[in-house]
Amino acid sequence: MYENELTNIFSNGRNKEHQGPMEKYMKNKFPFLGIKTPERKLLLKEFYTKTKILEKKELPEKFLREVWSWPEREYQYAVISMLLAKPQWLKAEHVPWLEELITTKSWWDTIDTIASNVVGPLFLRSPHLIETYIDQWKVAENFWLKRTAILFQLKYKEKTNEELLFHIIQLNREDNEFFIRKAIGWALREYSKTAPEKVEAFIQQEPLSNLSVREGMKHLQRVRKNSEGKS
Repeated sequence: MYENELTNIFSNGRNKEHQGPMEKYMKNKFPFLGIKTPERKLLLKEFYTKTKILEKKELPEKFLREVWSWPEREYQYAVISMLLAKPQWLKAEHVPWLEELITTKSWWDTIDTIASNVVGPLFLRSPHLIETYIDQWKVAENFWLKRTAILFQLKYKEKTNEELLFHIIQLNREDNEFFIRKAIGWALREYSKTAPEKVEAFIQQEPLSNLSVREGMKHLQRVRKNSEGKS
């Protein structure tokens, strides 16, 4: 029932004019229906109203697995949107499935949201999962798992496990993968808003890539520039 309703609603929202540009923006890695974010949110709201799926107490894993497997990118976005709408669906036993989401149909657009908005909140609620999974992901062969390990604390602010963050970065600082170096810089930049002195000291003492340093220092340099402008 859910599958038919979702495909009908999304098919009605297909926009061929937007398909090409959206596919090009994602390096032609995935086909698109051409549904932009505002329209997709409205279509999902219609889906929720018709199906009452968000009233379910348990994760509809079989349905979400099926939707994730569909080729058009908007369906992966739909799965993530449902997980964001119902974070209480996710329990410890669902992390292996989340790992599947990270390692299939992988690109930055899904990984970054899953890392910081799905995995992050779940692991904050259940910190024992960090030792179980992040210890594996931080050295995984799949670099999207490593990116997730770097970024899962992105929104933790003062709750960030600083020792763990710096440790994961040290383990991966020599990785030549662009998405790892970019993630390191992004994680440091976000944490610099909470602990600027510690982040700057870490950046100065660690042999990080130029990309990681450039990204990691952005907020600190902006603050410094604004401060100098006011003096």
